[in-house]
Amino acid sequence: MTILTGFPLKLLEQSATERLAYFENYTVAHPQLKEVYETLVRTIAEPAGASFIFVYGPSGIGKTTLRLRVEQKLTELALPKLESARGCVPVVGVEAVAPESRNFNWKDYYTRALIALEEPLIDHKFNYGVRGIYRDIFGKINVESKVVAPALRRALENALSYRHPDVFFIDEAQHFGKMASGHKLQDQLDCLKSVANMTGILHCLLGTYELLTFRNLSGQLSRRSVDIHFRRYCADTSEDVQAFKSVLLTFQQQMPLADPPDLVTHWEYFYERTLGCVGILKNWLTRALKDALDREATTVTLKDLQKRAWSVAQCQRMFKEIQEGERQLSETDTDVQHLRSALGLGAKTIAQPEEAPKKTLPQGKVGKRNPKRDPIGVNQDVS
Repeated sequence: MTILTGFPLKLLEQSATERLAYFENYTVAHPQLKEVYETLVRTIAEPAGASFIFVYGPSGIGKTTLRLRVEQKLTELALPKLESARGCVPVVGVEAVAPESRNFNWKDYYTRALIALEEPLIDHKFNYGVRGIYRDIFGKINVESKVVAPALRRALENALSYRHPDVFFIDEAQHFGKMASGHKLQDQLDCLKSVANMTGILHCLLGTYELLTFRNLSGQLSRRSVDIHFRRYCADTSEDVQAFKSVLLTFQQQMPLADPPDLVTHWEYFYERTLGCVGILKNWLTRALKDALDREATTVTLKDLQKRAWSVAQCQRMFKEIQEGERQLSETDTDVQHLRSALGLGAKTIAQPEEAPKKTLPQGKVGKRNPKRDPIGVNQDVS
């Protein structure tokens, strides 16, 4: 079987480090990624009154890849505007770091957000008006440990208003939920909502299904937010299976090896250990590729892949979390009926398609069968 390659052949003359870096940086524009990407870009362009965009999906689905692609697109679109407004930034991204204790560290979050806003614009600084926040001789922002969280928040609000990005991305946003009680969880979102309202900057929170805890904390939040589900590929859908196979084919063609492996033949095994998540698949293949390059092999073997695969226990635990998240995002007919009943609308009737008129058989004389061709070579029952 001949397997085509998609990588530049000159890579085979490069070092193992360069070949691995090529594959690590390669991304596949698969159908689910493209669909969510287009929806997210359209929503950012016209949020229609929304303050928040929630992007949910399984761990390892490719949310970081999505964010980086959207950031690149927004930057390209903003280039003409930046010629006259050099102090602005089109997009800013920060990761919500998991706290060491039970409570989310807002002070650390504000500090990281301020640094993210400042880094790309060394030549366009402004004074935050907060004692303890200053720049060193290289123009980089410094925050003294004595600066309290409320002061840092005011500084962030000023920075967001001044930089005026189209969207403020918060990756791993489920970490905002690391609080001791449900009451404090409401406070978390109220704090973010206040920052979004004070600055007029759209916030996009990307995270795992744990982020679903936030979506219905209040009716006001639900009204001011947009949900986007970045789902996995499902094996019970033929279109999804074909898309997953196409991703495998693309990855095998982009692995810079003299003898690229035939991954598609074993697609069920790959699906089984990735649960249909492209991000998990990419990380798995990258680790297996590194093993092959380290031993100067010409291809990745099944043994390489098996050694680097998730265990069954890991897959089962992850799949349980995915099923719960997908269940929360699903809407059944019963859910619709309960809503209609609560609104006093009564049961919803579903229009049935019109039945085609019944065909009537031609009627012949009684005791005489209608003319037809008898089968050849078959004994007829003439009793």
